[in-house]
Amino acid sequence: MSTGASQNVGQLLTKRAYRDPNVEAIFEPSSDRRFSFRELNSRSNQVANALTDSGVSLGDRVGLLLMNGVEFVESFFAAGKVGAVNVPLNWRLVADELEFILHDAGATVLIYGSDFAEIAAELRSRGDKTAIATWIQVGGDVIDGVADYDEWMGSASADEPAPVGTGDDLVFIMYTSGTTGLPKGVMHSHGTVLWSILTAVATADFQAGDRYLISLPMFHVGALNPVLCCMYGGSSITILKAFDPLQSWELIRDEKITTTLMVPVMLQYMLAVRNPEIHDASTLRWVMSGAAPVAKTLIEQYDALGIEIHQVYGLTETGGPACLISSADAIARAGSTGKAFYFTEVKVVNEDGADCKPGESGEVLVKGPNVMVGYWNRPEATAEAIIDGWLHTGDVATIDAEGFVTIVDRVKDMLISGGENVYPAEIESVLLAHDKIADVGVIGIPSERWGESPLAAIVPSDDSLTVEEVIEFCKGKLAPFKSVKAVEFVTELPRNPSGKILKRELRDQFAGLRAD
Repeated sequence: MSTGASQNVGQLLTKRAYRDPNVEAIFEPSSDRRFSFRELNSRSNQVANALTDSGVSLGDRVGLLLMNGVEFVESFFAAGKVGAVNVPLNWRLVADELEFILHDAGATVLIYGSDFAEIAAELRSRGDKTAIATWIQVGGDVIDGVADYDEWMGSASADEPAPVGTGDDLVFIMYTSGTTGLPKGVMHSHGTVLWSILTAVATADFQAGDRYLISLPMFHVGALNPVLCCMYGGSSITILKAFDPLQSWELIRDEKITTTLMVPVMLQYMLAVRNPEIHDASTLRWVMSGAAPVAKTLIEQYDALGIEIHQVYGLTETGGPACLISSADAIARAGSTGKAFYFTEVKVVNEDGADCKPGESGEVLVKGPNVMVGYWNRPEATAEAIIDGWLHTGDVATIDAEGFVTIVDRVKDMLISGGENVYPAEIESVLLAHDKIADVGVIGIPSERWGESPLAAIVPSDDSLTVEEVIEFCKGKLAPFKSVKAVEFVTELPRNPSGKILKRELRDQFAGLRAD
């Protein structure tokens, strides 16, 4: 085994396979496949060599339009081994959104699951709207011009490729919705990813022999980071294709799961379906929860089951880690997201850039070797976000004298629907294209199903405009989780002197509304 390229992320799997070849690396319930670290690494080597055989080299971007599964994991590490740059794609997006990301990233290869064959065909039909030259389908019947994944990788050598890429070379670009309506590609290098792993492992309650349940989509850093941590530490992952609360309890019981990560709305679903007589959770030590504040009552309900909820605060821009509550403080300081991760600095500043006093609200700033390289092709946005090494998050929080951070508001006007970040500006931009809409402001309202859902407050230019017409207009233009779920017609929107919509006033105005 080569000991070179110590800062190559793909080599994490190589080295784990060398040290613990027979330990189970991954279990995929949907296919009942189990692979040891040696077997998973061998498969990843085949994908890596197949990428090289397909002309992929250092810096080339590879799109991953895949549900959670073995192929996502092995492809991610394979690309890392040969210096390619992964572009994980949100499979909830529509064709127009995916086209923008693939074009913006300049991806030349797309590995996609059969679940997305139809949308891949749509993208192929658009010709040179993207730079994709190699189309690879996982599962199902392939069409002319598309390679079958199993045949493609099966034709390649399982030998360990010479590692390419290290340190400052990029390992993935992950797109987040932008406050201007256009997604931004967050760039992470081999170095920043390795530091995100080290800071997570040094802070969170990871133990030898842990069995981790992955149920959040891995195109999110919140799920990707735990996968990387498990590969680094030699823990086994059980990977759900998509979240299912009943199946999650069954897997916790049958696979003796010790830890997992879920957003608050998932935790609520889990409690709603749990049968204590059959859903043994005695091995489940703790659950990391983020994306939105975790209600104290929810933390207490899980504590009564002997399960600790550790509230986490993180961002795509930090590779995941920013703040985490410890076991000792999970109940006593319920509501706080804890202190900064190991190797990470966090402070809260006022509008003048001075440190806030304890209890005073201000903007959260994060600094550390895990912070992103920057935004892909967005130097101005990068310069605005990272100043003197500090990432300006746009999130509002308080920090006490002991360093405990409590998030009190969202990134600018962002709302979170089903764990997905949704920026109102993107929805507003789409709706303003409707010829019967003069003005629009979008906010989040409570949703039993999604946690939050978008509400559009609309000033119509034509009184014939209907709620149904607005909702229908969003279809095909926005992913379902972004689409408007409620509409209210108003005569005007509250704005400040500079013309910015006063979202807080809108939220107050429609405080009693729910999406379902």
